[in-house]
Amino acid sequence: MPPHRLSEDAKGVYTISATPFLDDGAIDFASADRLVELYIEAGVSGITILGMMGEANKLAPIEAEGFLSHVLARVAERVPVWWSGSPAPGSTTSPGSRQWRWSRAPPG
Repeated sequence: MPPHRLSEDAKGVYTISATPFLDDGAIDFASADRLVELYIEAGVSGITILGMMGEANKLAPIEAEGFLSHVLARVAERVPVWWSGSPAPGSTTSPGSRQWRWSRAPPG
């Protein structure tokens, strides 16, 4: 999956999603699923994860990669996903890369 860059040609609404956690500090994947569905049902153009609001800097690389994989699977290419702090699953980008990447080209 080649990464794409956000450009001034992108159009629409890109929500910045928080990373939900359980009381014990583990990622709350069920709540993440509900957030994804809420955003898509609301008509967003794309979803941003693992940024500052997503607490990416508090996650171990394996946790961030697991969350990224989970969200990408849940979104199932219905909208682009934009992330930082972790490369795409199967990517040759080194773990911990802080470059922003798209799951697919943003609309626009």
